[in-house]
Amino acid sequence: MSRSRALLRILPRSTTARRTFSTTSPAFVNVGDRIPDIDLVEGSPGNKVNLSKELKGKGLVIGVPAAFSPACSASHIPGYLNNPSLKSAGQVFVVSVNDAFVMKAWGATFDPTNKTGIRFLGDPDAKFTQALDLSFESSSIFGNDRSKRYALLVEDGKVKEAHVEPDNTGVDVSAADKVLK
Repeated sequence: MSRSRALLRILPRSTTARRTFSTTSPAFVNVGDRIPDIDLVEGSPGNKVNLSKELKGKGLVIGVPAAFSPACSASHIPGYLNNPSLKSAGQVFVVSVNDAFVMKAWGATFDPTNKTGIRFLGDPDAKFTQALDLSFESSSIFGNDRSKRYALLVEDGKVKEAHVEPDNTGVDVSAADKVLK
């Protein structure tokens, strides 16, 4: 038995449960995880949407740090809208730590007649984002914690592929051309 394991056996449990640092990567959402059973909002605060119940079959959840932010508006979401493989992704949802009104207005800038069927959902209290372990501290930029940029391919309520930006806000691994192959 290694020395560290031997120490864990003799130390009280409350001491072993507390960690001050980690040498492993953060435990973001993983392949096989279920979509959290948490309400989001669409269009108005009273219109609740629960992706764990909505996503039957194939789906795509695109997470962005902020509606109307430059990278989100100029490249990330347009990349999906203009990708011919989007239709085969199933139901598509864009989620941001914003209120329902902001997400409705942002969605209307991309798709005023809702031809694409993409739904723009607010996560105003970041509970959905936190349940996925995808929040990051961004008060100096956005005023509060926000979502890392990500794309989740989902099948029957479970994550099939997780594409999470390692720097939180870049547009690389979560870009449409890398997700919708």
